[in-house]
Amino acid sequence: MAEKTKLTAAGYKKLQDELYNLVQVVSEEVKVQLAEARAQGDLSENADYDAARNKQAEVDARIKEIEFILNNSEIITESGKNKNRVSLGSTVTLKNLSNGKTDTYMLVSSVEADPFNKKISIACPLGEAIVGKSVGDIIDIKSIKPYKVEVIKLENI
Repeated sequence: MAEKTKLTAAGYKKLQDELYNLVQVVSEEVKVQLAEARAQGDLSENADYDAARNKQAEVDARIKEIEFILNNSEIITESGKNKNRVSLGSTVTLKNLSNGKTDTYMLVSSVEADPFNKKISIACPLGEAIVGKSVGDIIDIKSIKPYKVEVIKLENI
């Protein structure tokens, strides 16, 4: 049996909201677009109809993907047994030792990852390297240009 996808409660809710929007709003909009395109007549050379069919296929695929994730997921309620260690769901502040810059990240599953909003996957090089670490630990991050970070602050859910 496949391992369940671990999601934060916020990540689970976000997927539920996206699914609701796709089913209740976007799918209905696509149905209207299809009806309007059909009303134009000959479907063999109707770009609007082709575009609406492609959009419908994309929406249907995303709906199936989200349903699969939600049906095969587990909501994490706490960040592991040791609250003093970085784990899935942790919010961690790191100091880059090469430039002194600090950043705060939330560790999430690959499904929830959103680097632009400081949500990094536990499977990315940085996330993988800091899992299990504590405040004060200095970690070597293996990437194209290796660097070191120090865990400055840790909050667990």
